[in-house]
Order: sequence, then C-alpha cells, then structure tokens
Amino acid sequence: MTARIRLEIDLEFSVTEPARPDQSSSTVNGTVKANGSTVEVYLDTPEAFSGSALPSLDAVRELAKAFADQGVAVSVSGPKGSLVSLGAVKVSRAQRLLTRSPHIRLGSLSALTPMAKSVRASGKADAPNLLPPSTPFPLVPTVNRKIQRRVTTTHHTPGSGRARLIFVQDSATWNGQVPREFNLGPVSTTIGSGDGVDLMLPGLDAVHAEVVHNEADEYVLVPHGPVSGSVNPAEPSVLRTGARIQLGQWCLAYFREEYADHGRPFGGRSGGELAYQRPQFDPRTGRTEGDGSEGVGDFRRRPR
Repeated sequence: MTARIRLEIDLEFSVTEPARPDQSSSTVNGTVKANGSTVEVYLDTPEAFSGSALPSLDAVRELAKAFADQGVAVSVSGPKGSLVSLGAVKVSRAQRLLTRSPHIRLGSLSALTPMAKSVRASGKADAPNLLPPSTPFPLVPTVNRKIQRRVTTTHHTPGSGRARLIFVQDSATWNGQVPREFNLGPVSTTIGSGDGVDLMLPGLDAVHAEVVHNEADEYVLVPHGPVSGSVNPAEPSVLRTGARIQLGQWCLAYFREEYADHGRPFGGRSGGELAYQRPQFDPRTGRTEGDGSEGVGDFRRRPR
C-alpha cells in the first residue's frame, strides 16, 4: 500500500513504572526512529511493561488497521529481537489465523518468551498471551489398549456358501474350459463307482469315500477306500477351501465361499500370510482345531 504520510522521527525516551506494594519500580529506556513510512521502536526491557494495563487484542487489531490504512508500518523490538510489527506489514497465513488480523506480525519466539512469562507472573488474565498453551499430561493419547473382542464365527445359515468339489486338471490335460464342479448334498455325498452313489467316478471302489455335513456345519471327508492328498488317508478330515482329495486317478478340490467357510479363526481359510497358525480352541464345539483340516496340520511335521 502506498504511504499517505511521511514521518521523520529521532526520539529517545525513558519511562519509569511506579512501584507496586509487592514490586520495585522499573525503568524502560528506548528510542523511536522513522524516515518515511516505517517507524522503529526499541525497548531495552520490554518485560517491564507486564505490570501495566496492556491493551486488549481487539484494541491492537484496530490500531494495526489504522496504521495499515495510512500505509504506515510500526515495528517494536527489544534486545533479543523483534516483538511485533503493526500496520502495512506482510503476515503469514498461520499468523493471520493466530491473531485474526492481516496487519499484525508477531516477532521471534526468543524475544516474546520473556515478556509472556512476565505477563503470566503478573497474574493479569486479560493480557494478550502470545504463546501456545503447554502440552497437557500425559503426552500420549489415553487409549484403552486392553479391549477384549470376542472372535465370532460366520453368521450365515448352515449349509450356505455352496460347498462343492472341483475336478482338478493339470496343464497337460486342461482343454481351456471351466472345470467341472459337483455340489455337495445337504446331509451327505457318496463318491465311488457303484450304483446309487451320488458322484460316480469309474475306476474307484463301489463306495470309495463320503462327505458328511455334520451338526457343526462342517463338511467332513470319510474315507472308505485309498485316499491321499491334503487329507488324512485313514481318518475323517474336516474340509477347508483348497483341500486336495486324490481318489485313484481323480483329483478333486474342496471349495466353499469364504463367508461361510468357518476355518480359523471361525470364518477364514486355512493358511494365510504366515502359512501356519497354532491350534486354537473352538468354543462352539469344545475342540482345539489345528491349522486346516486333519491331515493338513503343520506342514513342518510332514516329511517332504
């Protein structure tokens, strides 16, 4: 802004603060100099004014705006640097938010700290506080880190998730078509080559294996003939998505939608980021279930 007035000032002054009952008198020496539109005020002990009735921040805003309207900048400094500048001065966005004025620029923190401490010590609640409030204790958020959350199971109805067997084909036999799938029955599914089985596969025993859907909403493979793959060849195995079942020349993979496949921890698949998880207790069945189904278990225990 173009200055409307021009100032020529070269002044020295000395102000003595009258003694208070609990304090001794103090003297402030200073100078006022100007050559144009910039006025420089220097105080040798600015903190001595802390006992006086300092103007409110609203009054300082009005004074700074009046200086800016005339194109005048007034800078107040002390032995440790600039205290404040008013009027036609450049103010950062952060300071505008702090003072709520585009015409007040605060000085250096090292210069303001002694004065602010002196103002606080004088006990004047209406004095402008130029320092941010101290950090409250504790220094870290008070967050409850001991919240116990109960692990839940899938909330879908028993038998949901379309449990099925997928015929696995290797790269040599795959013809590019979608693999054949067979949906498992709601109660049990028999697999073999005899009459009356649910899934008839040539080359197997009459009733080679059976998949039973039990009361715990688990699909369990019960072998009657030679079975291999990622299941127990001699005992019933709880099936999890991805389990391989080798029946003679037939290789089948069990699959159930993840939202309904209980797995571990009750709603997920076997394996995961670290591949092996320690056994966990299932409160629904009262059993401790290992990683995956029986026969899969800890891969580190199986010979390679």
